[in-house]
Amino acid sequence: MKEHKPQPKWKNKLHEVIYEADTPSGKLFDIVLFILIIFSVVLVMLESIDDFDQHYHGILLTLEWIVTIFFTLEYIARLVSIKKPLKYVFSFYGVIDFLSTIPLYLSYILAGSQVLLAVRAFRLLRIFRILKLVKFIGEASQLQSALKASRAKIAVFIYVVLILSVILGTIMYIVEGDDSGFTSIPRSIYWTIVTLTTVGYGDIAPQTNLGQFIATVIMILGYGIIAVPTGIVTAEFAKNKSNGSEDGDEEYLVHVNTQACPSCGIEGHRDDATHCFNCGHPL
Repeated sequence: MKEHKPQPKWKNKLHEVIYEADTPSGKLFDIVLFILIIFSVVLVMLESIDDFDQHYHGILLTLEWIVTIFFTLEYIARLVSIKKPLKYVFSFYGVIDFLSTIPLYLSYILAGSQVLLAVRAFRLLRIFRILKLVKFIGEASQLQSALKASRAKIAVFIYVVLILSVILGTIMYIVEGDDSGFTSIPRSIYWTIVTLTTVGYGDIAPQTNLGQFIATVIMILGYGIIAVPTGIVTAEFAKNKSNGSEDGDEEYLVHVNTQACPSCGIEGHRDDATHCFNCGHPL
């Protein structure tokens, strides 16, 4: 069996803080990170409001630089604290972390690229690690409590809708602009939510061909969003419950934790695991 050279103690501690949501320090780090992500998304929204940006541009820019520097240091720390940094670089979170860090730097080269800071909304997906919803979803999938299962599905549903609204609203703000009534990102998000929920007040409407195509996709997506929680998801939850009962192991889905491998960075290990199931590195 291949021997694994242990990492220095400071790297292990850094890895524990950044990647382990099960430890007190890791949970605190994730909560602070989560708050900063929300704060940075709010900053981007405020910058898109002309009147507000004109009065507080200097303050907003300073705050954005502070957040960007923190995210830059965080990204570097994530690379340093694992043995195979490329695994993280090309992972889903690695790509999102990189894309959410570089826009402010690019704004000094490419005009308007700071709008891409809204990509940070994707980083809100880390809330599933912070709140350890892997375990919670496992319990909900058993449908042990109808009330808890309903709350979980509604919370996840609303969360996904909000993330989609931020991303699609930002895209429409870039595509349409002031001439079509999309004067700011919050106003564009308002239009996206109205369209996504099939309400359609008609006070704002896309004028370009690309904008109208995106609007069509959003409208169709709206019908799909209505169907998903009442159909596919409910059926999947019922299937999981049935499988758990047949196997006689109703605790199966709640045995995994948020511990990340120090070597390859993969998560989803069992609580009693001593080695990574992906690369065999000691945990």
